[in-house]
Amino acid sequence: MENYNQTSTDFILLGLFPASRIGLFLFILIVLIFLMALFGNLSMILLIFLDTHLHTPMYFLLSQLSLMDLTYISTIVPKMAYDFLYGKTSISFIGCGIQSFFFLTIAGAEGLLLASMAYDRYVAICFPLHYPIQITRRVCVLLIIGSWIMGSINSCAHTTYALHIPYCRSRAINHFFCDVPAMLTLACIDTWVYEYTVFVSTTVFLLLPFIGIALSYGRVLHAVYRMNSAEGKKKAYSTCSTHLTVVTFYYAPFVYTYLRPRSLRSPTEDKVLAVFYTILTPMFNPIIYSLRNKEVMGASRRVIQRICFVKM
Repeated sequence: MENYNQTSTDFILLGLFPASRIGLFLFILIVLIFLMALFGNLSMILLIFLDTHLHTPMYFLLSQLSLMDLTYISTIVPKMAYDFLYGKTSISFIGCGIQSFFFLTIAGAEGLLLASMAYDRYVAICFPLHYPIQITRRVCVLLIIGSWIMGSINSCAHTTYALHIPYCRSRAINHFFCDVPAMLTLACIDTWVYEYTVFVSTTVFLLLPFIGIALSYGRVLHAVYRMNSAEGKKKAYSTCSTHLTVVTFYYAPFVYTYLRPRSLRSPTEDKVLAVFYTILTPMFNPIIYSLRNKEVMGASRRVIQRICFVKM
């Protein structure tokens, strides 16, 4: 290890899987989850594109969520699987920076996009007459572009900092991807300033949107309670519960991980929590939004029937 540290600038990823049968089982499970996420999110994107009934602001935002999830999981799992299969642990200095940049960009952008989706449902349910005016395709495009740009700017700042500080300890990162806080434990300078920026970024991109979503859905549930239509109530409750499930599953482990001081964190706990927001959430999102959504299920049947008719 000492010789490696002296002759190379690469990092070493200690990974997620132990070298045992349990590790092999976990590897196979992660690969299956990755394939399910890949198929589910690609299917959701294609379905929304092909079925005109889903050409609405809500599903336009949902297609972007699937695109982000697809990019998210593809940034981490293929490299992790390659390392496990070929017994490699190293990642180049530049490769680590690229992986960190994409991870942080998607993490921030998805946090903001989920808030945009909550705003869409808030206006649709609480102000249905104003919805066609306030939530147009142009507004959706601006929300999506804004999410990507803000996520990229935040990511660029964090990644640039991480790549320009001196590392003088072992270059072994106790994680399965290049997570900047895990990288900075190897730094030979005091990083308290950066830890403060992590707190600020987590608050801006995750905690505040989560609080905003919770408050907006409080208003939404109050409006739903006052509805006269039983069918409308059922549909609104289903939409709210679906989105809140996704939001909680994504935000909770993220916020819990990055808002805690370093002294209260452990590498093992960080890796377990990271599995939730980097691997499991991209798989669950298309499942939750499809199985609990009659419009998506109906669109699936229409597209399948159309494909079968063309083949005949």
